[in-house]
Amino acid sequence: MIDKTRMRHFLFATIALLACTAIQAADAPRPNIIFIMSDDQGYADLGRHGNPVLKTPNLDKLYDQAVRFTDFVVSPTCSPTRTSLMTGRHEFRSGVTHTILERERMSLRSKTYVQFLRDAGYTTGIFGKWHMGDEDAYLPEKRGFEEVFIHGCGGIGQSYEGSCGDSPRNSYFSPTVWHYGPASTRGKFEKTSGYCTDVFFAAAMKWIESQKGDKPFYACITPNAPHGPLNVPEEYEKRYSDKVQDKQAAKFFGMIENIDDNVGRLVDLLEKRGLTQKTLVIYMNDNGGTAGVKIYNAGMRGSKVQQWWGGTRAMSLWRWPGTLKPANVDSLCSATDFFPTMIELTGVKVPAEVAAKLEGKSLVPLLHDPMAKWNNDRFLYTHVGRWPAGAAPSKYGGCSVRMNKYQLVREAKAWALYDIATDPAEKHDLSATKPDIAQKMEAAYNAWWESVQPDLDNETAFNTAPKMNPWHAKYWKQYAGPGPNNAPPPAGFLEK
Repeated sequence: MIDKTRMRHFLFATIALLACTAIQAADAPRPNIIFIMSDDQGYADLGRHGNPVLKTPNLDKLYDQAVRFTDFVVSPTCSPTRTSLMTGRHEFRSGVTHTILERERMSLRSKTYVQFLRDAGYTTGIFGKWHMGDEDAYLPEKRGFEEVFIHGCGGIGQSYEGSCGDSPRNSYFSPTVWHYGPASTRGKFEKTSGYCTDVFFAAAMKWIESQKGDKPFYACITPNAPHGPLNVPEEYEKRYSDKVQDKQAAKFFGMIENIDDNVGRLVDLLEKRGLTQKTLVIYMNDNGGTAGVKIYNAGMRGSKVQQWWGGTRAMSLWRWPGTLKPANVDSLCSATDFFPTMIELTGVKVPAEVAAKLEGKSLVPLLHDPMAKWNNDRFLYTHVGRWPAGAAPSKYGGCSVRMNKYQLVREAKAWALYDIATDPAEKHDLSATKPDIAQKMEAAYNAWWESVQPDLDNETAFNTAPKMNPWHAKYWKQYAGPGPNNAPPPAGFLEK
């Protein structure tokens, strides 16, 4: 016979324990977060993903210790992916339909998760590439970052008509960077020494070491490598020059191995400082593969600037020793899920009007349980964008839709349906045998396309773009001449 008094005491104790656990969870220290995103590395450019040439021992170790999202969808190019990560919405919702011509500028209407982390007590820093607007109002110091150490445009040394541009004549070796941070260097260009990826990781690690007290930090490390031009220290190129015939591929793989070495140094720093179990490290790439695709693409069709799976699939590795157990997560996830995940992980509150507009879903349930319920019937929309400046938005120019294991792709003025679970190379069109699925996905795409039209507010911005690249103008004003890049200003500039 059950002793009712003892049972009552047991229930009270259990309830008290659960309440205590809930309070402890609510009051638990928030994690430091380090988000690393490479530029133009593909899903297949990783040792653990079966690449037969590339050596990535440090990333492979991180992979082994991480929660790994195997079907993580991003945009086919860099600015769009970065925007959807920052805002929790499809990049078109923030007016980003290209990587240049003013259409890379993340709308000032959009709020980033970094802004909310900063306001909730996180110290925030970015080191490397930004590429969501180079005019002052769009720079990361206006979007939530307190420490900024970046190059301009999409790649070091690149500049285009309008506002998208880096320092004139800038180089991958000893680049000139824009540094916004401590009062002593607030808003100035600085000449660095060393290879660009090494420079950005070193700056991030120095900043991490400077963090004192109980405030958690968020570090965004976004090297421009292995984005072209493919410049890398000779020692790294030599590691692959006898393994691949393509000289560019040898440089490309060397650039990734250099990132791998830097990730190893970063992880060692966390261990040395006793930060390993206090820090969530996330590693991703920003779009489909590039120079390595011809050698290995994990059986997928497509690459950067394409709407097939090979152009939109990203590695997404989440390592937090002591909190997250290594596992594969096969659910269909997206860059738009990053914002709500950051918010839930850190316990940050966002205004209701912001939360209502989020299109992503928090990954936290999947991080703790790979088999957690997840709505794989969600629709994810890919559009390459990049229609000519001044042209009307092109509804069918490089687009696809994901739902569960199915991908509907616009090809040759018609839709094709693929089951990427069994056909990652997207060779077998199922639209004739599964018309109901194809029609359902097409209808969803049509509705989505109409819904984003009011948000494309950068389409005419090029008409009023500055005549002189603002990054160049700031550079010449600071140095009153050619500066460290030996780039002379246009005639008469200094007299203005």
